[in-house]
Amino acid sequence: MRRGIAASALVASFALAATACGGSDSDSKSDGPVTITWWDTSNATNEAPTYKALVADFEKANPKIKVKYVDVPFDQAQNKFDTAAGSKGAPDILRSEVGWTPAFAKKGYFLPLDGTEALADQSKFQPNLIKQAQYEGKTYGVPLVTDTLALVYNKALFKKAGITEAPKTWDELKSDAAKVKAKTKVDGYWGSTQAYYAQSFLYGEGTDTVDAAGKKITVDSAAAKKAYGTWLSTFSGKGLHKADTTADAYAHIQDAFVNGKVAAIVQGPWEITNFYKGSAFSDKSNLGIATVPAGSAGKAGAPTGGHNLSVYAGSDKAHQAAALKFVNFMTSAKSQETIALKNSTLPTRGDAYTAQVKADPGIAGYQGVLAAAQPRPALPEYSSLWGPLDTELPKIAGGKESLDKGLSNAELAIAKLVPDFSK
Repeated sequence: MRRGIAASALVASFALAATACGGSDSDSKSDGPVTITWWDTSNATNEAPTYKALVADFEKANPKIKVKYVDVPFDQAQNKFDTAAGSKGAPDILRSEVGWTPAFAKKGYFLPLDGTEALADQSKFQPNLIKQAQYEGKTYGVPLVTDTLALVYNKALFKKAGITEAPKTWDELKSDAAKVKAKTKVDGYWGSTQAYYAQSFLYGEGTDTVDAAGKKITVDSAAAKKAYGTWLSTFSGKGLHKADTTADAYAHIQDAFVNGKVAAIVQGPWEITNFYKGSAFSDKSNLGIATVPAGSAGKAGAPTGGHNLSVYAGSDKAHQAAALKFVNFMTSAKSQETIALKNSTLPTRGDAYTAQVKADPGIAGYQGVLAAAQPRPALPEYSSLWGPLDTELPKIAGGKESLDKGLSNAELAIAKLVPDFSK
């Protein structure tokens, strides 16, 4: 969560600046090892240890390359990299969220990877994930992990309420939530006020925040209003938890679910390992995973997310060559299998879904909903469009402003981000 700038944060910023060596790394010499810097944005507790172990394996196999590993908090990494790249002091490799990749490519910060060692296995990756790493026909990232949102539910609570399968529509979910409350005394569903989590409601009405192809802002359209109206309705009613608009809402929702205090939420596979740590899922088979419910247009699904490994265009040739080799290693089938087994995250290439990987019920469950995931449009500004909604949606859900007013405000803010789009 974002907090005020403390002294420790300033120290961390200086530390990151010191490690953002790019092509001017003073540790490397023409006759010695090349030291490349990697900014990883994964969870420092649950995921980073796996990546650090793989770095050690890479260095052992490539003694002339050293990797300076830096764990950067995800919510700070985009701005930090933007600042560092603008001053020619960025790391050689960034774990780039899929929405950041085209945005940084547009600024010229990323190296095109087509025809390089990093993309030697391009045919092994899911085509839609490669497409998300592209900008104006060139590829600027190699998919490392992918994700989407799903309706995750407590099978035992559903069974106690007499529910035999996951709801397929939001109306069914609201009905099921009431049944869970009546039979178990806990809420059946707790939704999020974050824009990313509300995106599925737009898809359910066949619309989006913008029509990228038509260059039109659609967040305040009739279809979008209907979508957000459905979203708003999931915060009131029997078995539906009221909206949490506090800074710690994400943690509150997650904690309630893993400890059996709410029967269902919408969440991504990055929380699989934390699900299993909760008292409700000590038996992993109790975790149910289903496609996010459909809207009135009969469409279901959620955004395709994930992270790519991208190479800094400002590094010199020696560092870029080492970085490309490292990216190839980290995105190989063997490495992706290791990451999946250790971190319960979803691989981006088909040959990494081994029998052992699919034995994890969490991975198998999320793999089953990936087909309904919707890729983001090829618009560099797209991920930033959720910012205005993250400001307005909590106000709407908390009763501080009307749906019409909130969406109108969001439309005005989005218009500044994509000034060439019509309303």
